Amino acid sequence: MKFHADKSEAQSITGYGPGWVAVDREKFEHSLLVGAKGLRQAWDCIRFEDLTPEHFEALSQLDAEVIILGSGQRNRFPPAAWLRPLMARRIGLESMDTQAACRTYNILASEGRNVVAALLLE
Repeated sequence: MKFHADKSEAQSITGYGPGWVAVDREKFEHSLLVGAKGLRQAWDCIRFEDLTPEHFEALSQLDAEVIILGSGQRNRFPPAAWLRPLMARRIGLESMDTQAACRTYNILASEGRNVVAALLLE
């Protein structure tokens, strides 16, 4: 039996560290949104404490089946009421520290899932 490595067309997170993340080897030092279908844009919040309900309303407008929230250096959860726009559109949200979010995004994207990572780079 011969095995072949699967090749994903999705962009991937190729590195990360305190205050930075690399997407397809391009280094970013600000919070950003990364999507398996090519989304790569700055996200207008620096710290978890900067998040507002409007951030989650904007996330609900993205074409995604699941959002991975990288909440910074430790895992934190947004208030449940802020997730209503996501629930209304049947978009899942998982919260974890940013490094775990990077790894999880890569796994889901490589599986062909329509995933977006919302990464806070504190």
